[in-house]
Amino acid sequence: MSIQQLATQGRDRVHGGLAAVDTARLRQMRNASLRSCFTRLEETRYRMELVARIHGKLFINDAAARSINATWYALQNTEDNIIWIAFGGDNQADYARLRPLALRKVHMLLCVGNDTQHLHDTFRGVVPEIRDTDTIAAAVHCACYSLLDHAAVLFSPATPQGLSVETAGRLFCHEVNEL
Repeated sequence: MSIQQLATQGRDRVHGGLAAVDTARLRQMRNASLRSCFTRLEETRYRMELVARIHGKLFINDAAARSINATWYALQNTEDNIIWIAFGGDNQADYARLRPLALRKVHMLLCVGNDTQHLHDTFRGVVPEIRDTDTIAAAVHCACYSLLDHAAVLFSPATPQGLSVETAGRLFCHEVNEL
């Protein structure tokens, strides 16, 4: 594989591949206790999962991102021109760490849920467009039919509030595939 082909895979794919190589090497290690620690590692579902490309928009399911740090990683590793779908309801979350990335990369924030004022207060003046939606389905439709071209639609809740990872991840995939 050439370096250009490797580069087009994306940073998260390259890191995943390198981790797989390390895992394979660890399995060959002689120290059984160290080896057993690493053999229990499993791939996290709904973590930077590419779902589809529709109308020039790339839909990324990061339902497993239930913290500010996980969402920071998702925003950092997604190309610019992001439509970010986040859950409201966590009025204690310190979203301030996400403001610099949001200023540079996020062009629309879709807040899912009833209590989204904290997201509005934090990202007002940072993200050009902030909208409220009641459901993940409404957020997916809003993102798909927005006027932003060649955007990445990133579902990264940033909070443990709302639906479980499994339920939210499946629902997001389902709604994207129904478009």
